[in-house]
Amino acid sequence: MSDAIASDPLADLSAAGVSVWLDDLSRELLAGGGLAELIARKHVVGVTTNPTIFASALSKGERYNEQLRRLGAQGSSVDDAVFTLTTDDVRAGCQAFAPIYRRTGGTDGRVSIEVDPRLAKDADATAAQAQKLWDTVGEPNLFVKIPATREGLAAITAVIARGISVNVTLIFSLERYRAVQDAYLTGLEQARAAGHDLADIHSVASFFVSRVDSEVDARLNALGTPEALALRGRTAVANARLAHRSFEETARSARWQELAAAGARPQRPLWASTGVKNPDYPDTMYVSELVIPGTVNTMPAATLDAFADHGHVPTAAPVADTYAAAAAHFEQLARTGIDFTDVTDTLEREGLAKFEDSWAELGATVDREMRAEGETPGDDTEPSAESSNSPALLAIYLNDHLAGATGGLELCRRAAQGQRDPERAAAFSDLAKQVEEDRDSLVQIMFDLDVSTDHPKVALGWLAEKAGRLKPNGHLFSRSPLSDVLELESMLLGVQGKASCWRTLRVLADNDDRLYADHLDALLERAEHQTTTLEELLLAAVTHTLGQQATA
Repeated sequence: MSDAIASDPLADLSAAGVSVWLDDLSRELLAGGGLAELIARKHVVGVTTNPTIFASALSKGERYNEQLRRLGAQGSSVDDAVFTLTTDDVRAGCQAFAPIYRRTGGTDGRVSIEVDPRLAKDADATAAQAQKLWDTVGEPNLFVKIPATREGLAAITAVIARGISVNVTLIFSLERYRAVQDAYLTGLEQARAAGHDLADIHSVASFFVSRVDSEVDARLNALGTPEALALRGRTAVANARLAHRSFEETARSARWQELAAAGARPQRPLWASTGVKNPDYPDTMYVSELVIPGTVNTMPAATLDAFADHGHVPTAAPVADTYAAAAAHFEQLARTGIDFTDVTDTLEREGLAKFEDSWAELGATVDREMRAEGETPGDDTEPSAESSNSPALLAIYLNDHLAGATGGLELCRRAAQGQRDPERAAAFSDLAKQVEEDRDSLVQIMFDLDVSTDHPKVALGWLAEKAGRLKPNGHLFSRSPLSDVLELESMLLGVQGKASCWRTLRVLADNDDRLYADHLDALLERAEHQTTTLEELLLAAVTHTLGQQATA
């Protein structure tokens, strides 16, 4: 058996002491067998959710329709319907992970559900809803997610004191992380005083990663100096490593040691927002760079798949000199003029705003479906002007481009393999690598926009490229003299279509903060370079092939 066949990067990650969690949950994933497959084959031992994930889940498929219409007929409010649907899904998720929960003594097998983000500034209301979620789901492996706002800290303490397990989310700064740790310890101390068994209380602290680089890199790009540009892509990992150093410091404290002796469980660091948004960075960097025993990495599906395919687990864990390098990075940032406190404050505000927007979208979807009594799934009536602007059209558009990108990638790979001249082979191989990276970027953009992949359509794109090999160019099973010309023409058309997609998304980025203008500008610039390269290769192929024929 070859190394490639035997390789299992996610198994290696688990063996290194990192718990693999999925940042996604839907009724389709639960009922369609997808979650069971991920547990069995991709070492997934937990799931996190948030308002964006639920809004995406309800916008896809029809598994929610019947229940929503029944709730509408019963006169349920939108908020009550949202509560019912989300707790039903999370309860089913908890039940799916119950064997892992029991096997790991409660450490893993966890499913998280977030309190209404509109309550983030109200500690008492947050604590009350956390209790309601805990009671309604009724499963011991539930985590209630509470944002780490200043007001949220008091809610975290109050909820832990009641014996409820908490996933503290939306942490960006070391200062706030230290406050979260204090809130957890205070909650444990109050729980012990109230007679709770501390061994039954679990917590993770979700430290957000990729968004830090997105914000800092944008500010470094604006500065534009060589010193500033050299610091790009390093802040998120440095920030997370310093957070882990803070975790270790807390673990050595006398205060924690006393709680641990009473049976308390550590509040594990969880690396969240680990999908890479910049196509110039490795798509698994926020996993490979944060392989630290005793931590959790919750990944979007695209990142999970990428790591399963080509992820790498380093041999060395972070040590003192790694922490020193991370601290030195922040000193360099400060010297360039980057105010990191302003960065993290901005990210917290934007994070809460995104969740509130997703909650509003979720409510609108629920309201619309509850009132759709006379409509039938799959109705082929002409869409109204309102529905013509719906996310469904964007999903169709992006899946069409993803299908084309899949076929184009296969074509590039085949063209590269068919070259005899080493320089041309290298040029084609480089193009194939870029096309693959562009396709991965499109997949990540679709995830950020809550657009699910239409796998049958993508498969058709792959099959279309295979069928294209049977075109009558003079040779059926081998390359003809025309192969390079025809392939290059097809590749050029594909890149021009891809550039059109980037331009379309760039326009949408002006009004959609889920899209990153700098990212799309970089993708568009690369597509223009690819066009130039392909035009040069096509001209050379035409001259070599058809020019020779004309003079023969």
